Amino acid sequence: MPDGGGDPQTDVTLAWELLYRLEPELYERMASAEKLHRSVIGWLPGAADRIVEVGAGTGRLTLELIKRGREVVAIEPAAGLRQILERNLSRADHGYRAHVTAGFFDDLPVASDSADLVVACSVLTPAPGHGGDPGLAEMERVCRPGGCVAVIWPNNLGWLAARGYEYVTFPGPMSVEFASHCEAVEMAEIFYPGAVAEVRRHGSRRVPYPLLGINPPRDLAFKVMAR
Repeated sequence: MPDGGGDPQTDVTLAWELLYRLEPELYERMASAEKLHRSVIGWLPGAADRIVEVGAGTGRLTLELIKRGREVVAIEPAAGLRQILERNLSRADHGYRAHVTAGFFDDLPVASDSADLVVACSVLTPAPGHGGDPGLAEMERVCRPGGCVAVIWPNNLGWLAARGYEYVTFPGPMSVEFASHCEAVEMAEIFYPGAVAEVRRHGSRRVPYPLLGINPPRDLAFKVMAR
C-alpha cells in the first residue's frame, strides 16, 4: 500500500481504488480465491423479487445472488471490474437476470423502496471513500419497508451496531483457495507481504485466513427496514 505520509486510512482507500481501476484482473484473481462461507449465502433471503448489490466488483457475490432473486441490479463504479463482472455473468449463463450498472455508494441509481434485499460485500466501511454514513443511508433508502439491508464481511461492527444493525457469524475453519501454491505465494507477495514466509512453508494452495492475519468471510451485519 502507498505511504503518503498522511492519514493511513486514506492511503489504504487510495490503494484499493488504484487496484480496482488499474489492475482489475489482479483484483479478480484475489477475490475469486476468497470464497464466502456457504452459510452466509444460505442466510440471505431467498426468492426475492429484486436484489440490489452495491460495489459488486467482479461478481463473487453476484453469481450467488442471481440464484436467489428474480432480478439483480449489480452496481459497480470501476469500469474494469464491470467488464469482468459482465464476462463472468455471461459465462454462468445468467446475464439475463442481472443488470450491471455504474454507480457510487452516495448516489445509487435505483428508486427508493424498490428492493427486497440490498447488500454489500467487503466494500462498505465508515470511511467516506468507501461509503460511510451517506452510503449506508443510500442502501437503506433503496430497501423497501420489511426488506433487508445486509453488509457481508463487515470491518467495523461497532459502527454498524450503533446504527441498528444486528450481527451473525458462522463457525468452521476457512481458507483462501488459490489455483496453486505458486499463485498463493505470488498473491501473498502482493497483498500480504508479512505472511509470505509462512505461505511458502505451508506448501498448499489453500491458505488458512489466520495465517494471512485477516478475518475470514464468515459474518454479516443486517437490518430489517421498518414497515
